[in-house]
Amino acid sequence: MRHLLRNLGLYAIAAWASLTLNFLIPRLMPGDPASAMFARFRGELQPEAMDALRAAFGFTNEPLWKQYLTYVAHLFKGDMGLSVAYFPAKVTEVIATGLGWTLLLAGVAVIISFALGTMLGVIATWRRGGWLDSVAPPVLVFLGAFPYFWLAMLLLYGLGFVAGLFPVRHAYSDTLAPAFTGEFILSVAHHMVLPATAIVIASLGGWMLSMRSTMVGVLAEDYITMANAKGLSQWRIMFHYAARNALLPNVTGFGMALGFVLSGSLLTEKVFSYPGQGYLLIQAVRNQDYPLMQGIFLTITFAVLAANLLVDIVYVWLDPRARSN
Repeated sequence: MRHLLRNLGLYAIAAWASLTLNFLIPRLMPGDPASAMFARFRGELQPEAMDALRAAFGFTNEPLWKQYLTYVAHLFKGDMGLSVAYFPAKVTEVIATGLGWTLLLAGVAVIISFALGTMLGVIATWRRGGWLDSVAPPVLVFLGAFPYFWLAMLLLYGLGFVAGLFPVRHAYSDTLAPAFTGEFILSVAHHMVLPATAIVIASLGGWMLSMRSTMVGVLAEDYITMANAKGLSQWRIMFHYAARNALLPNVTGFGMALGFVLSGSLLTEKVFSYPGQGYLLIQAVRNQDYPLMQGIFLTITFAVLAANLLVDIVYVWLDPRARSN
């Protein structure tokens, strides 16, 4: 319990630091971010309207600490301000349209990559010297050296444009409206195959090598020798004794992996015109939409922190030693 409370405090500090940096960076940049944001309105709005827009977007002449307190107060109310690119929509409303798609894509990809990489690492180590142990690690490390978006472009061209096996854009068919129906779910799954595969291929090797490295050490432990001496089945020893203990470092890295996959999925989404946070971020950068950029970065940060907290809870459940710390 103390382990969880200590980490919870660290996550709270990390969340506060992210929130503060998210507030300060646009305001400490050279020039006036508000003037850049509203340059498109010059000649169209009266000075009074420009002042009102500045206040609405949080760029006022108040002292920085007052702006910060106002910013934090609005965040606790779930108000991240107004989006410039999608004006007059709120940032929370705009982010809500893409966050679910990004979490779906990244979440499914991470879970598949983690489960498959871990399983391959267990089997390859248990049968060291076999074809899987000899071929899979170098091949997967080679593929993992390529960026997500580069693999995404290869898959898009080969399996999308040339072979025509999978859709090349969007998250579901243009002829369907979002609904909880079998046809819509199948369409979403079909459109998600290529972007998810690009992420899985790029991250699979890391999980396999990590699990293999830990398993090698675990197999040399005395309790594995004792289990073999008792005559327990090889499957029971491999999964219940060896894999469960070797899994702990991989579980610890799961939260960080989600952060890397979320950042990598942003460019992957752009390649496939996937309507997630990546598309929204590109639009925010093009339109100098500081509130939307801040909202996206903050949302991703909080999602990664939440994932790490969940990993800590799972770690305590898997490792009884952590419960006494």
